[in-house]
Amino acid sequence: MDDKKVSILGIPFDNLTRVEFLARLLARMEANQKTFLVTANPEIVMYAKEDDEYYNLLLKADYVAPDGIGIVRAAKKLGTPIKERVPGFELMLGLLELSNMHKKRVYFIGAKEEIVEKAVNNAEKLWPNLVVAGYHHGYFDHSDSAMIDHVKSVEPDLILVAFGFPRQEKWIHEYLKAAGHGIAVGVGGSFDVLSGKAKRAPKIVQKLHVEWLYRLVKQPSRYRRMLALPAFMQEVNKQKALEKTKKKRDS
Repeated sequence: MDDKKVSILGIPFDNLTRVEFLARLLARMEANQKTFLVTANPEIVMYAKEDDEYYNLLLKADYVAPDGIGIVRAAKKLGTPIKERVPGFELMLGLLELSNMHKKRVYFIGAKEEIVEKAVNNAEKLWPNLVVAGYHHGYFDHSDSAMIDHVKSVEPDLILVAFGFPRQEKWIHEYLKAAGHGIAVGVGGSFDVLSGKAKRAPKIVQKLHVEWLYRLVKQPSRYRRMLALPAFMQEVNKQKALEKTKKKRDS
């Protein structure tokens, strides 16, 4: 099938379009299935390569979306093209739209108090039928099960977790062990954008796939994180060479 998993440095990405992702997630939401959704970019893949615990955590995800043009280019280089890039922010907006249409319960957790509060207020304006099950800032002891118990008690259908990786995925994994249902996804800095504190890159920048450069100009302190990009492509080239060697050996 054309939507089979595409492995990039050991991380299995789902070969689905944004529309296909949302259709499958809605079906799982309607069926009250627990769902661990990860949106992974090259930086996350490189972190997982160096951290076995995090790598094994990503392998437990129900879906891994290709968030980052680097993932799409890597898949093409490896001869296993992915249909399209699926930005995590757009996937979050789609899930909020579905929750609004189907009156699903949403919990927002992460960021600073004023940021998450503003994000929730803006979400309620954009989607009047959205049922906000609750919200909480991200500055608490993430190992404290009390927050997991609280979120579980309000029975959200969608849980948006904005701690940044790897903390958000670790918390989601523990939460889903206890929860009976719900789609849980780490959304990184998305609350900053939804709240209005930060702006997404202009459309032309998104179209040219140079959002990384836009963010770097806006936040020069990110340069260390950007070093993961060339390292990622170098590792992809190694994977391609190994696969080529294996094919020759097996032929």
